[in-house]
Formats: sequence, C-alpha cells, structure tokens
Amino acid sequence: MITTQSILPRSGVLKVTVRLFASYREKAGTSEVEIELPQEATVGFLASLMAKQYPGITQRPDTLVIAVNQEYTDHLHGLSDGDEVALIPPVSGGQA
Repeated sequence: MITTQSILPRSGVLKVTVRLFASYREKAGTSEVEIELPQEATVGFLASLMAKQYPGITQRPDTLVIAVNQEYTDHLHGLSDGDEVALIPPVSGGQA
C-alpha cells in the first residue's frame, strides 16, 4: 500500500503537534493531534485544515487564535518541523 509518507520525501514534510484546549478539545473529541504538513505550511494553512477536519471548532478558521511554541502568532507565520501549535478558544466571563 502506498501512503503519502512513502511518496513525499522526508525533507518535504514537517510534523507538528496540535494541542486543543477547553471547548475545542470537547468539540474535536481529543486534546492533541499530530499532523504532517507540506514544508512550506503556515499557521493559516493549518487552521484551515483543522477547521475542515473538525468542523465543530469553527466556521471561520481565519479567526482562530493560535500560539506556536507558546507564543501567539499570526496566520502568515511559517511552521517548522517539531512545532507545538495550540488552538486557543475565546475566553468569556469576568465582571462588567
């Protein structure tokens, strides 16, 4: 059986770990996912991919708040092999 892994050269693939928190974890049914992406993948590409795979998370992937290696980043940020990506849901509550 041929898989994407056997077709793509290892230098053309990067692996990232995606951590899901709070409501995102509940909607996806998991707290962590390992994903293989093209070498030139951005945070925005990953956000779109996650929204397709887990449609309960969001209808608008461009609005997801994302941190890479514990630092908030924009959707144009390029990902690297071994990055830890966190999808952070909106926070509500507090006092008016």
